[in-house]
Amino acid sequence: MFLHLGENIVVPIKDIIGIFDVENSMYSSDTIQFLRMAEEDGFVQRITKDKPKSFIIAEVDKKSKIYLSPISSSTLTKRSETLYYEP
Repeated sequence: MFLHLGENIVVPIKDIIGIFDVENSMYSSDTIQFLRMAEEDGFVQRITKDKPKSFIIAEVDKKSKIYLSPISSSTLTKRSETLYYEP
């Protein structure tokens, strides 16, 4: 199954390591430094020019990748849980 992150970007759910809220994460200097370093190293992909609401860490082709998504972390989490729901 795939998770739609915004625009035309989809990622296999099995490749997702974590989904994080940008606003809550920006209170941590460690997170800010991590995202800054990841962007400098080319691991960050902006999905849209809009202000990101969440960031998703995934493993793509055995490499870490961080997506900045305009979709909230709660919406993405709900989508991923819905895809895995088995009655």
